[in-house]
Amino acid sequence: MVRFALTVVRHGETRYNREKILQGQGVDEPLSEIGFKQAAAAGEFLSNVKFTHIFSSDLMRTKQTTARILEKSRFCKEATIKYDRRLRERKYGIAEGKPLCELRALAKAAGEQCPNFTPSGGETLDQVKLRAKNFFEFLCQLVLNEAGQKGQPTSGIKDSGLEAFQASPLGSNFGLDRNSDSVAQTLDANILVVSHGAYMRNMFTYFVVDLECTLPAGLSRSELNSVSPNTGISHFIINVEEGAKGIKSTIKCICINLHDHLAKVTGST
Repeated sequence: MVRFALTVVRHGETRYNREKILQGQGVDEPLSEIGFKQAAAAGEFLSNVKFTHIFSSDLMRTKQTTARILEKSRFCKEATIKYDRRLRERKYGIAEGKPLCELRALAKAAGEQCPNFTPSGGETLDQVKLRAKNFFEFLCQLVLNEAGQKGQPTSGIKDSGLEAFQASPLGSNFGLDRNSDSVAQTLDANILVVSHGAYMRNMFTYFVVDLECTLPAGLSRSELNSVSPNTGISHFIINVEEGAKGIKSTIKCICINLHDHLAKVTGST
């Protein structure tokens, strides 16, 4: 069995986020001034975490967020970032570049509701979930392969990310499991992923519904189903083993959408 930590961060704010305009994949907006400040604040929060692997969506807002996070890191300033199209935001087709209210109007006209409604040219929730599933299985296989090459069960990486969350004064407000014993455990990998709000919600739903992820006791269903705020941080501990029937993974959620690092960023919503 191998074990790794997964920290998932949403990108910082863009002008279109503030104006509630859908970006999806077709609108590649840069971060706003506030977005850069949010990314820097997330970087400060994660500055003592030694990530072994860093992945980002290949869209501009995630690239800029990842770069700003690493600028603040004590250990990862020169780390290689791998850009992966599987981490892109949900594709909204004809609704991209239009206000969110127009998407809701299209859904109402079709007799459906968001987020289940798929506009013409957009991705269904199942298609987004499949991308998330493929990426997660890739991560599991990556850690298994690297652990096998080392010829030992764990590489002795401490989960410094969990320590950062447990030290957070507001963590209990966002479903933080302060009683986790994982802080004393070692890891084979410590992975950072920077992605997008709708994609992350679908990924986390896949973790809970399909993989039966263990959740913190204080986490409500509405918190789980909500879209992460810009630079919201979620943290998971994953155990993976490979058997005759393939890869089996168990997931424990430490926190979802933590964002108290934004308390001092003026203008964050």
